[in-house]
Amino acid sequence: MALIQYLTHVHMEAGARRMLVSECARVGIKRPLLVTDAGVKAAGVLELVLESWSLTPPPVYDGTPPNPTEAAVLAAATLYREHQCDGLIAVGGGSSIDLAKGVAIAATHEGPLTRYATIEGGAGNITSRAAPLIAIPTTAGTGSEVARGAIIIVSDGRKLGFHNWELLPKSAICDPELTRRLPPLLTAATGMDAIAHCMETFMSSAFNPAADGIALEGLRRGWRQVERATRHGDDMDARLDLMAASTLGALAFQKGLGCVHSLSHALGGLMPKLHHGTLNAVFLPTVIRFNGAHDSMRKDDKIARMAHAMGLQEGTPTDELAAAVKALTARLGLPTGLATMGVTADLYDQIIARAERDHCHKTNPREASHADYRRMLEESM
Repeated sequence: MALIQYLTHVHMEAGARRMLVSECARVGIKRPLLVTDAGVKAAGVLELVLESWSLTPPPVYDGTPPNPTEAAVLAAATLYREHQCDGLIAVGGGSSIDLAKGVAIAATHEGPLTRYATIEGGAGNITSRAAPLIAIPTTAGTGSEVARGAIIIVSDGRKLGFHNWELLPKSAICDPELTRRLPPLLTAATGMDAIAHCMETFMSSAFNPAADGIALEGLRRGWRQVERATRHGDDMDARLDLMAASTLGALAFQKGLGCVHSLSHALGGLMPKLHHGTLNAVFLPTVIRFNGAHDSMRKDDKIARMAHAMGLQEGTPTDELAAAVKALTARLGLPTGLATMGVTADLYDQIIARAERDHCHKTNPREASHADYRRMLEESM
């Protein structure tokens, strides 16, 4: 069993799901609430996760929406308290894992979720009372299983981040067999999410050489395997590499993200049905071009180093690197422009206002102005 102990325990290999009972014992969870969504349950993935479960069947909350909401968090928190649970098991994509992190706060802390939002200065209000969490991803994209943060649409419609090390899952059980039933387009979209995490983290100007190395390895694995995993879903080598890219991207993005995510969070809050990974794929090329001229990018030769990890020719210029990302998105069958996703120019001002207040805005290597964001939106249409 491959055990990586970096920020938390990460068990990554086919069949890792069978460690769930022993991981609950290690963490000290005796009465868990299982958080998932209806799709995971209907696909039979939940049955695979619980096939070796020998304890009392846990209560299940399966109402996770595509983008987790405060209302869903509160509903699950009510179930948590009704069953006197002492921990959480999240089974699903980033939405289920993020929702479980919201429950970890709401079930153990007083007041509305906004009190704990990062942008509201509430990260420090999250205490060690937060419920312990074991995360079992069924997609390979968000990396939420090894991240200290969650993204939740709160009651006033804003899509906010919640960040505290108390939210970091105590264990991440990464079993690529659980992604076998993921539809091709969802495999592609979540795979591009992982690639965006790796690239945007690497572009950040913050000094974190460990995160840079992790991000490049995640990019290498994700770039070489996302197409194969999408077209050949039973290829476990490709699935494992893509899951590794997802986890590595999130291990790295503790360093910080940037304008890709500022825009994705902003637009995702306004149009919750849009998939976060697909939005990241659409915004990534224009942000690469925007960041490419920054001093930190040139100083550390970041375009060349990303191109090398992607298997592109030596000396690939910024525009060609951005074009390669867009071409990959197209080959995967994903939208390459916002217009085809129903986004219209009349939303620009709302998107920009939210992006400028997003927690990822300040960690982009090059500060984006209102005009910069408008140009990015226009280029991404």
